[in-house]
Amino acid sequence: MGHVHANAEMLLSMDAGDPDEPVVMLNLLRYREVAETGHGVDGMSGREAYEVYGRAFATLSPRFGGEPIWMGRTQHSIIGDDVWDVCILVRYPQRRGFVAMLNDPDYQAIAPMRAAALLDSRLIEMSQLLPKEAA
Repeated sequence: MGHVHANAEMLLSMDAGDPDEPVVMLNLLRYREVAETGHGVDGMSGREAYEVYGRAFATLSPRFGGEPIWMGRTQHSIIGDDVWDVCILVRYPQRRGFVAMLNDPDYQAIAPMRAAALLDSRLIEMSQLLPKEAA
């Protein structure tokens, strides 16, 4: 069984961090062949169902500062044997924006489509270590 739902304990840990710190969320996705039924994406492939979720997310995430900064198909796992279909990096200028989004009823209404589309996933909070280069 894959991971498709948020870990409540990790969300509490994230919420305890500096609310103003920028974060980038690493999304690793493996689609189901056929989306799970009962979440508004019945009969679709996992990829198609995730696209429906993605369009809904794209209209919602700017309210919370979310900005996709990179998306691509994964190729070869050089270290390890994980297999992913897609990797997405989404930047939030403030941690509080991401946390607020997960607690927002509009996001909670579309989240089941994400879970229905995915066989497995990882959502990893990241904060920058290396200093930004001067412009």
